[in-house]
Amino acid sequence: MRQLGIGELARQVGMNPSALRYYESVGLLPPAGRAAGRRVYPAGTVRRLALIKMAQRAGFTLAEIRDLLDGDAERGATRQWRALAESKLPELDRFIEQTQILRNAVADCLACGCMNFEKCALLSAEGPGAAGPGDRGAPADEA
Repeated sequence: MRQLGIGELARQVGMNPSALRYYESVGLLPPAGRAAGRRVYPAGTVRRLALIKMAQRAGFTLAEIRDLLDGDAERGATRQWRALAESKLPELDRFIEQTQILRNAVADCLACGCMNFEKCALLSAEGPGAAGPGDRGAPADEA
């Protein structure tokens, strides 16, 4: 079986070797073997790290990922993954909704055009509509 040194593995997956050592210390990676005193990992570790990175992007905590990876296929790792994924979907939906709200706020600021943070009605404590109609702050050349 092909072995990868920690530096080679880190380059392949776009991570720092220190992150790989950390993942090993918290149980996300099995203990590395040693060759000439240096850490070496089976080539299959690339796939495991791809799963870890995907799960992190999806919002799973390292503890959740470790639980998933510790699952034994014979004891229902697929069921465990399904349960974790189903519980994560509502959280992801909330994140998407909140991100869309932020995106709309940035787009509204761009559309306002006043470019004056001190006078912009969109940024006032009272919120949009607090200023009179058409009073959205000073035009950009007055800022």
